[in-house]
Amino acid sequence: MAGIVSYGAYIPKYRIKLSEIVKVWQKDEEEIIGGLKVLEKSVPGVDEDAVTIGIEAGKRALEMAGLAPSKIGCVYFGSESHPYAVNPSSSIAAEYLGIGPNYFAADLEFACKAATAGMQVANALIESNKIKYGLAIGADTAQGKPHDALEYTAAGGGVAIILGKGREVIAEILDTSSVTSDTPDFWRRDGMRYPSHFGRFTGEPAYFMHIVSEGKKLLEKSKIKPQDFAYAVFHMPNGKFPRVAAKKLGFTPEQIAPGLVVNRIGNPYSASSLMGLAKVLDIAKPGQRIFFVSYGSGAGSDGFIFETTKNIVSKQKKTVPVEVQIEDKIYIDYPTYLKFTHTL
Repeated sequence: MAGIVSYGAYIPKYRIKLSEIVKVWQKDEEEIIGGLKVLEKSVPGVDEDAVTIGIEAGKRALEMAGLAPSKIGCVYFGSESHPYAVNPSSSIAAEYLGIGPNYFAADLEFACKAATAGMQVANALIESNKIKYGLAIGADTAQGKPHDALEYTAAGGGVAIILGKGREVIAEILDTSSVTSDTPDFWRRDGMRYPSHFGRFTGEPAYFMHIVSEGKKLLEKSKIKPQDFAYAVFHMPNGKFPRVAAKKLGFTPEQIAPGLVVNRIGNPYSASSLMGLAKVLDIAKPGQRIFFVSYGSGAGSDGFIFETTKNIVSKQKKTVPVEVQIEDKIYIDYPTYLKFTHTL
């Protein structure tokens, strides 16, 4: 059975506290921070972009796998912030990582679920024996217009997942499926620097309809009950939404707590749900099931059911844990934040 062979995560060291942003705009701190359930967010360095972040995550995934880059048969790069409108992030990252030249490659864009779509494509190629290993990267330097609600959570980060099958797999994919509809809750027109959104419309019917619909479908298909999972991970646009989604699907706070990273790093868009998955994989034990549903505005959700194998124990020693990266931080003030995000 195909599944995850290795993974790598990268979180920029820089952080800005939401209290710093709130102070600049003279907002109600309790209302903003309490409502979002986010304390601070990661900020890409002035010389970092989605590709450099994706490369760092990819390097860690390859190191964990102990795999020659030439064995990777596909590279799918999911992001909302590709540095180039025309010039693929996937080929740049692959070249740096030593992959190629004989591989499938594509940049994917589906808001925050672009990378999980890449995982599904890579998994299909592996299951059909077209390739042996595939790499899916989710990386973003999320955009948030100053004084917009997105500014409080839009963050930076990246996760790379190497998929394959056989004895090297650390988490088998027991099932995967998707739910998709034309629900324009969030968009950015060509040439526009910052995205627009419908505010509360992003909760219902956007986020919750897709997450819950996909979640129910996966549970019904697999005939596995919520209590049979050790962990549950959902896309995290803020700290409130994944908690509500988990409750709607019958998962407990204890099942989702290990993967909740949004309160300390914000929402790195395409890397959001995958960062939660990476954090769970850092601590998971063999034979544990993980329920996972991503979300992308526009709108859709990709769902996966994973089951860890005995191989995960040795692989966990070969990466930089997400928790370690979360704690390795340098706080910056608002003017520096504007500089790093190229707003000034």
